[in-house]
Amino acid sequence: MKKAKLVLVRHGQSKWNEKNLFTGWKNPGLTQKGMDEATAAGRELRDLEISFDVLFTSELLRAQITGRIILRELDINSIPVIEDQRLNERDYGDLSGLNKDDARDRWGEEQVHIWRRSYDVPPPGGESLKDTAARVIPYFTQSIVPHLKDGQDVLVAAHGNSLRALVMELDHLSSQEVIQMEIKTGKPIYYETDGDEFWKMTL
Repeated sequence: MKKAKLVLVRHGQSKWNEKNLFTGWKNPGLTQKGMDEATAAGRELRDLEISFDVLFTSELLRAQITGRIILRELDINSIPVIEDQRLNERDYGDLSGLNKDDARDRWGEEQVHIWRRSYDVPPPGGESLKDTAARVIPYFTQSIVPHLKDGQDVLVAAHGNSLRALVMELDHLSSQEVIQMEIKTGKPIYYETDGDEFWKMTL
């Protein structure tokens, strides 16, 4: 059976990343650096001669723009593009829109670190990484895996925490291992799969 390719890409730098703000479900666009990162991801995929049959992305502009730029670089303009809130970034609740340094001044460095880096402690009004995984992983299983089982190559353009939750599942990471992991902006993560097992590719 043909192995399908699954490629995960975190959006390029957003305007709020640049300003060191908690973003969550807020909806800023990309900086010029972010667009350049998405373009570079598309060119990397083109050089590897990887194409796609479907793009999954979130309902947030920064991920959608990143996905569209990648498809443009691959000269792909006719595949399904499926947007779903369940691939959105982690909801930072009351922290959304705050400068990270200001948040530390308000709540203390230790508390903000716990909200950012613990697995199951949410910020006020927001989601923990565990909460994020609880929506991302079932969506992946129900809506994305069937395409992979059909042998389709899939691109997922999403966010740091929604992709951390997904990589945790695919790589069988513990809750302690995943909180140490960083997902870089605009850097593709490659897998091959038969729809049941997933093998990370180092290219």
